[in-house]
Amino acid sequence: MTFLSVERVSKRYGPVTALKDIDLSVEVGSRTAVVGPSASGKTTLLRILAGFEVPDEGRVMLDGQMLAESRDIVPAHRRSIGFVAQEGALFPHLNVAENIGFGLDRREPKRDQRIRDLMELVELNATMARRRPHELSGGQQQRVALARALARRPRLMLLDEPFSALDTALRESMRRAVGRILRAAGMTTILVTHDQAEALSFADQLAVLRGGRLVQVGSPRDLYSKPVDRDTATFLGDALILSAELEDGWARCRLGRVAAATGARRGAAEIMLRPEQVSLEPAPGVALQGGSDASPCFGLVTQVEFAGAACTIAVVLRGAGAADESTAASDPLLIRSPSFNSPSVGSHVRIAVRGEAHVLASADPQGRQAP
Repeated sequence: MTFLSVERVSKRYGPVTALKDIDLSVEVGSRTAVVGPSASGKTTLLRILAGFEVPDEGRVMLDGQMLAESRDIVPAHRRSIGFVAQEGALFPHLNVAENIGFGLDRREPKRDQRIRDLMELVELNATMARRRPHELSGGQQQRVALARALARRPRLMLLDEPFSALDTALRESMRRAVGRILRAAGMTTILVTHDQAEALSFADQLAVLRGGRLVQVGSPRDLYSKPVDRDTATFLGDALILSAELEDGWARCRLGRVAAATGARRGAAEIMLRPEQVSLEPAPGVALQGGSDASPCFGLVTQVEFAGAACTIAVVLRGAGAADESTAASDPLLIRSPSFNSPSVGSHVRIAVRGEAHVLASADPQGRQAP
């Protein structure tokens, strides 16, 4: 069931268009992540939903209630929407319990019990109730901010890059903890983030913004495996983008002839492979001249850039779809691969492709994406 509906929302700041004709639906109890590069309009969209900004056009509806229609809006304090900012925005002069209970009526029955329940929900020890924000770690501060946002039982929770100020290990554990807490509370949630891995792991629905426009919406798995264009593909993770000629169910490219979901398309196109689809296997003593017109093909490793769990391997292709030797040597293929047992510089490798390549959308002369 659609819980939140955003219809043709636009927002301008003078000559700058921050959002243009945004349409987005969010199901009740779901988690949506809005991602995009800097200045793509992510935070502007979140602030319009919260009531901190007024849209120039379009409307926003929450659970059947009109929150905004063009410049006619319901004020933020009457929307019953929780908001957690990047830095938590705790009141430094109040302790943990006072911060959590800030929005609760002091005459509310069982107010203290509500605060204790919220601390337990966000996994904060009761002994922390009298601590001030400066006495807490970054992760603990974000838990307090989340508890404060949950205190008034909001209908919708908005998270504006809440983990970005935390170190990597803490960010991952906090993301899992917050997801667990919101799921336990049955809370419909929208997360704005620039961290692709965070969005992919947190959300049921992913929305990609670029240049103030909504480029693609769908499940994280669908957007990762079937991005609409090159920019979306590379934004959501490592991707190998290759020029290809499409045939019936195949794509002829530098790796030879690989399976592809071509549909009715034929001719020149770009295809995408994710790193996990490409494997490199030792091929000692293999002849690197010529080769069959089908994947796998072979290559020579010319460089290995180590980066922990993964490394980037430069491979000069031979055979299959490779060009002549001089062209191939000057234009190696860069492949992301697990570092464990990675090939060494100077070794020969066999390159194989698992599954189907994804065919990226083409653009018409006006720059619109064609199917």
